[in-house]
Amino acid sequence: MGNNQNNGAADLVRARAQLLEGGHPRNPRLDAESLRSALVDLFELWLTGKGAELGIGPDSGLALVAVGGLGRREMLPYSDLDLVLLHDDVDPARVAEVADQLWYPLWDAHIKLDHSVRTVPQALRVAADDIPAALGMLEARHIVGDADLSNLLIGGVRREWRTSIRTRFDDLIAQTRTRWQRSGEIAHRAEPDLKNGRGGLRDIQLLDALAIAQLTDAMPGLGPDVPGGGLKHAHRRMLDVRTELHRVAGRARDQLRAQDADEIGAALRIGDRFDLARTLSDSARTVSYSVDVGLRTAANALPRRGLARLRRMPVRRPIDEGVVEHAGEVVLARDARPQRDPGLILRVAASSAVTGLPMSATTLNRLSEDAPELREPWPKDALNDLLVLLGAGRNAIGVIEALDRTGLWGRLLPEWGAVRDLPPRDAIHTWTVDRHLMETVAYAGAGSTRVARPDLLALGALLHDIGKGRAGDHSVVGAELATHIGRRLGLWPSDVRTLSAIVRHHLLLPDTATRRDLADPATVEHVVTALDGDVQLLELLHTLAEADSLATGPGVWGDWKASLIGDLVRRCRTVMRGDELPAPEPIAPELLAKAAAGGVHVELQPGDGKHTYTVTVIAPDSPGLLSDAAGVLALHSLRVLSAALGVEGASAVDTFVVTPRFGGPPDAGLLRQELIRAIAGDLDPGAVLAKRERDADGPGPGPYAQAQPRVLWSEASEGRVILELRAEDRLGLLTRLAAVLAEAAASVRWAKVVTLGSAVVDTFCLDLGAGDTPERRAALERSVLEVVPQPAPKKPEEAGDSAVG
Repeated sequence: MGNNQNNGAADLVRARAQLLEGGHPRNPRLDAESLRSALVDLFELWLTGKGAELGIGPDSGLALVAVGGLGRREMLPYSDLDLVLLHDDVDPARVAEVADQLWYPLWDAHIKLDHSVRTVPQALRVAADDIPAALGMLEARHIVGDADLSNLLIGGVRREWRTSIRTRFDDLIAQTRTRWQRSGEIAHRAEPDLKNGRGGLRDIQLLDALAIAQLTDAMPGLGPDVPGGGLKHAHRRMLDVRTELHRVAGRARDQLRAQDADEIGAALRIGDRFDLARTLSDSARTVSYSVDVGLRTAANALPRRGLARLRRMPVRRPIDEGVVEHAGEVVLARDARPQRDPGLILRVAASSAVTGLPMSATTLNRLSEDAPELREPWPKDALNDLLVLLGAGRNAIGVIEALDRTGLWGRLLPEWGAVRDLPPRDAIHTWTVDRHLMETVAYAGAGSTRVARPDLLALGALLHDIGKGRAGDHSVVGAELATHIGRRLGLWPSDVRTLSAIVRHHLLLPDTATRRDLADPATVEHVVTALDGDVQLLELLHTLAEADSLATGPGVWGDWKASLIGDLVRRCRTVMRGDELPAPEPIAPELLAKAAAGGVHVELQPGDGKHTYTVTVIAPDSPGLLSDAAGVLALHSLRVLSAALGVEGASAVDTFVVTPRFGGPPDAGLLRQELIRAIAGDLDPGAVLAKRERDADGPGPGPYAQAQPRVLWSEASEGRVILELRAEDRLGLLTRLAAVLAEAAASVRWAKVVTLGSAVVDTFCLDLGAGDTPERRAALERSVLEVVPQPAPKKPEEAGDSAVG
């Protein structure tokens, strides 16, 4: 080709066409990566030959620099050719002549050309004033001519980028987020923009730019078990798809059209359009996670200005056992031992979800390398941390995504691999199957107070489509998988059966309500028989049906569907009526003897789990005792997982199952001394806890809930009433509730308190005496709701939304 330079660039176009054709013995079809490499060589050969012909030599004062695809050595079949002609102390007429003879042949050959002619100072000023131009010039590469001139530009742009990144970082982030908003997420778009979408090639260039600024690594490690091969492999796959997209379209194109997907998937030996979509989702989500890590790392690495330079190093604030907050991230405590603590992965994840702080990439890598497998069945504290994670609303989505991208989620839930990045088979679904499951968990959290078992609701939401991606009916396959998973998690056999039934029948209510005559008794009998008359299961499926629909896509849940399912559930509940009322737990004989002896006793014994303990409090019964006892436990960082309260004669017998937030439990003698002080009025646990919560949360209204709290009333025997509270937990909640009941002169005859992850289901049997009136119950209910977390108030633009029907 070098002997035909006078023929312009027509030979360049012919050579490119030959590379693209391929497919016969003399000219075999090149794979995507080989094609890009051949195109880089082809264009470089033509440009260096043309440059020599025009006198662009080492001492000419002229240099040709490539940016864009050619600069990155990622030349695609129809990529723009981005070139900069640099000059230094050269006659302007000479520069203009060289530029014309360089550009016109390319234009005449219809090669898309983005060109400029500048001195090095001019180019540096452009890079300093325009972030997109600077990002392009960071990829500049010398092609032909005066290499020293090219190096002046390349080195100057990179130096200026490093020194000015502190002032330009916010604008860089703003432009990136605008691009994401405009182009959407590649992982969840039917026709994604491979270049500009979130998780695309522009994001990889952003990582490179942050690495040049020495703020982060261009290719952050994701751990040894990362699915899909990590960021480098994701980058190559994205390039390969875009290369074949150009080849199929016969022109430059960034958006993958649905009609081209099968051909591109076949060309890359990936499979059909669904296999291609899954590959792209995996790659894009890997890139997205890497960019999130890169931006966070870069923000923390930026030099501080003004008074910020004088601040002390960030404080490490404890969050949970072995887990601390540092520099706005969740990290491992210095004394954490991942090799000996298999539950640490879930504690880190739960801490991240609850606080809203991201998990440090270094922490996730260390856990991926060092943390051992959880034994089966899981310890109770590990299951509880999983429930806390799932109960954190939308915060859980980002946490699970980070765990999945680093290989940790698949270690906890091996069955996830079949649904990871699995594309939906119909257009009504917005998300991939795995993301749909996460979205369902988030929506289910808003309905957790509508069910008596929010833990099973969360697990059912997570697993309801786990059978997809396998042969057979996904509900049947999923139910079997749910049984194995439930046993692995350490659920009771009855709960395993319920979880399996949730997955097996998660479509029963919507399918029946929308396809059968609800007035026909056979319809109701069909549902009641399928659920074996289980009211609790019916309640769980009702809430899950709404969450599943909302997580599917816009318009799937509305007033019509909600009313049909609600009507069906009401009819089924009527047939199933006859629920048993809550009942108190029997008191052990040895505790009855101590209660009869009188005095204040506190016992602390190891519980069933590694980090759980049983605390028994026996003391003279009084209205404020429960509040004092629960407050003392909370003051010593003991989280109440469950409690059974009873009365024997003049003594209360309260048994608490607790877990320390940090380290080990305090001495039982210390708890007894503090309880005696509280009973005597020398210690106000509620006031101390309130101050701790304010100090932890800062100014503001306090913790917000994912779900609306609910109070349910029912009649007990002997003129007593049962108050059941379904709400989300907060620091010292039991203390506050007991104080409210005592202040209202509501005598607690017995109580059962259960904490399920971040949710609580607290049942109190109350003696309201002769003053049991609807007005008093309403006032007591208002007082109870005042001390539990409430959902955040809607923003003005959300106030009119009625998507939930």
